[in-house]
Amino acid sequence: MKNKIYFIEKTIPFNANDFDSPKISGSEKTLINISSELAKNDNLIIKVFNLTYKNIILNNVEWININNIKSDDIPNSLISMSDSNLLSLIECKKKFLWSHSVQPIEKFIRKKQLLSFIKNKPIMILEGEYHYKTRNFFTSFFGKKIIKIAVDYKFIDTHIDEKIIPQKKAIFTTRSDRNLDFLINCWKEIKKNSNNSFLYINPPYDLSKKDKNLNIILRQKGTTNDLIKDLNSSKVMLNPGHKGEVFCLAAEEARELCIPIVTMGYGSLYERVENGITGYIAKNQKEFIDYSSKILNDDYLYLKMKKNLILKRNSRSYKNVAEELLKLLNES
Repeated sequence: MKNKIYFIEKTIPFNANDFDSPKISGSEKTLINISSELAKNDNLIIKVFNLTYKNIILNNVEWININNIKSDDIPNSLISMSDSNLLSLIECKKKFLWSHSVQPIEKFIRKKQLLSFIKNKPIMILEGEYHYKTRNFFTSFFGKKIIKIAVDYKFIDTHIDEKIIPQKKAIFTTRSDRNLDFLINCWKEIKKNSNNSFLYINPPYDLSKKDKNLNIILRQKGTTNDLIKDLNSSKVMLNPGHKGEVFCLAAEEARELCIPIVTMGYGSLYERVENGITGYIAKNQKEFIDYSSKILNDDYLYLKMKKNLILKRNSRSYKNVAEELLKLLNES
């Protein structure tokens, strides 16, 4: 008999056909990637219950609207993405809660998740060491495990020419509320040290005339291919990090495309960078400015770090994520 693994979530209407849509964020991509990877195993039945506008089978995954749950369809394992309340909608002995955020006990209570958490007794799935350390004891009482996510295969399959040196372009591809103001303040000094440099940032952000005069450009949020093109033309990713970043997929995408990263190491960013090898983890604002300027101006340093990054490419994919998740489900 085949092993049934069901996912449930309730954020926005989407399914695997929306993979390249700008409306899809990291958490939705994680669900599409992991469900599609698991469905390659002929011994598994994979279903996703969410707000999909159409019940459809894609890549052997059944995408089913959450309103069409059948009470007699009982899986071997049920995984809720971020919301413990959804675990009560499907009967199952093995329940898991996959978290994508730092969630203190106050927020857990405010979002009315505590009672369902106690009732369903899920094991927490967390995305890294920082995420593990910051997960409150009371909101992981039934156990917590780390499963690090990965980038899309498009990033892994992209060809990297180790000899190409991009123009002096820095890029920031995460949310603007995650220390972009700190970065722009630093950029004023970085620009003085590297006059012909440009900084590309993600929308939405209201650029002033002064910001535009500093060569700060609002990039267009398009498909995954558009993002890869923008990253590949960049010499460095500048990402201070943020306490809300539990993995930072943006930094992992840059790392896979062999782009050095300069960070303050806030949140999980220290897990994405090997200091002095694949980028820099600055101890203060001055170091952040100096390290950023150094990579933009020093082609030899850039190529050295790029070579280090190339040697570390393809170290993790969703095949690894699926294998680790299956092991966790089977052992629980």
